Amino acid sequence: MRQLSRLETALLLMGGLLMVIGSGAYILLQSWAPCLFAVGSVLFVAMQMRQKYEGTNFVVRRLRRLLLLSDFLFLAAALLMVANEWNFLRLDQLVYLKYVHNNWVVVLLVAAVLQLYISHRIANELD
Repeated sequence: MRQLSRLETALLLMGGLLMVIGSGAYILLQSWAPCLFAVGSVLFVAMQMRQKYEGTNFVVRRLRRLLLLSDFLFLAAALLMVANEWNFLRLDQLVYLKYVHNNWVVVLLVAAVLQLYISHRIANELD
């Protein structure tokens, strides 16, 4: 895996921290929390995209593709959190309750579990 520079590592950590603060603040009913979570998720995903794998190990390449899926899920959770707060999609109330209302939690949980699993597996495969 390509090692990130100090600045990129700091941005990755800051993105993760902003995501944690944003999701915690959203639970505490802060209206600015979705914006903070969205900025954090964009930072986190952008820095993970910069971390490429140029090797030929099939397992690591497959895990890297799953990591990209997890990154997409982080961005989807941010979009759902923003849509949950402001309903900018202008959905019907029934459709909104069925597909958007607090579903960002499920998407975030799936993305976090995937990140945890993939990080552990990639570290083991590279050793």
